[in-house]
Formats: sequence, structure tokens, C-alpha cells
Amino acid sequence: MSESKHIQTVLNGTIQSLKSVIPLPMEIKSPSLMVQPFEQKEMAVLIGIIGDVKGRIIIDSTAKCFSSIGATMFGMPLEGEMLESFTGELGNMIAGNLCTSVAGNGVEIDITPPTVIVGTTKLFGFQHAFKLPVEITGIGELLIILTIDE
Repeated sequence: MSESKHIQTVLNGTIQSLKSVIPLPMEIKSPSLMVQPFEQKEMAVLIGIIGDVKGRIIIDSTAKCFSSIGATMFGMPLEGEMLESFTGELGNMIAGNLCTSVAGNGVEIDITPPTVIVGTTKLFGFQHAFKLPVEITGIGELLIILTIDE
């Protein structure tokens, strides 16, 4: 399978994973190419991908957005260390679900443990990157970044 087919499978799997993990109505906008650096503004979770596709998934948003998703999923608002822990676990659930989804399409990937990033950060060092904006109704926007290493 070609690299572009692998990337398309991972993007489609990411969309499917978001819809199955986050129990809220959402609008998934068209993916687009992006250039480095990626500037993370407030809070994000980064998960490495290894296997047929090598790269990273970054889920970027605001603390308020992550907290609102947590409140919907667990029935209580999250803040501080609980919010940071939830953000890492949300990334883990999305990426883990992604692994299962793409395996059904012949793409074998595995993931690294999540790294939660709080504060302003610039990320460099990737060959290609795609951004996938996701608007969660009544909550806010998540920006999914898929970086591809060669």
C-alpha cells in the first residue's frame, strides 16, 4: 500500500475514532496541509505513531474545551491535574481507537504514551503535516494535527 493511501487511511480512521470516543455532535471540516512550525497555544496532547506510518497525532484545544468534553463524559467539570490527566487519556482513547480502526484496512500502527503539553509551544521537525479542524457543537474547536515522518 502506498504512503499516500496509508495517510488517507489514518486520516479517515482519526475521524471515525473522534466520532466514537467523543459523545457529542461535531462538524469535521476538510483536512489541509500545514507547514512547520505548529504553534500550540494553550493545551494539547501529543501521541507518537510507529509502524506502517510514522509520525505524531496532536490534539490541540483550550483548557475550557477539554474540560467541557470531560464534563460531558464524566458528569463533572475537570480542572488542574485532573484536567491534564483527562486530556492525556482522551488522546490515548482516540489514538488507541485509531489503531483498531486502521488495522481493519490493512495498516498496522502502534502508539506511544500520551504527552500533555500546557502553555505555548512551537513544534518543528516533521516532513509533512495535515490539520483537521473539528467543531464540537456547544463546546468549541479541537484541532487535530497529523505529522508524518519519512
